[in-house]
Amino acid sequence: MGDFIELHNLLKLMGLADSGGSAKACVAMGDVTVDGRVETRKTCKIRAGQKVRLDGQTIHVRAAE
Repeated sequence: MGDFIELHNLLKLMGLADSGGSAKACVAMGDVTVDGRVETRKTCKIRAGQKVRLDGQTIHVRAAE
């Protein structure tokens, strides 16, 4: 289970942030939750099964097929 994506990259990839800088700022300001807890580490490793939430939108992370 070594597959992961860094939090700021996930936000950018999913279109919840316009750029990497914007994604990092959202995380740093405490606007992002991971599994219901505020996450302020931009490079937090997100894995399948986790839920990431920003601005009322939730991402349910699944493993690549």
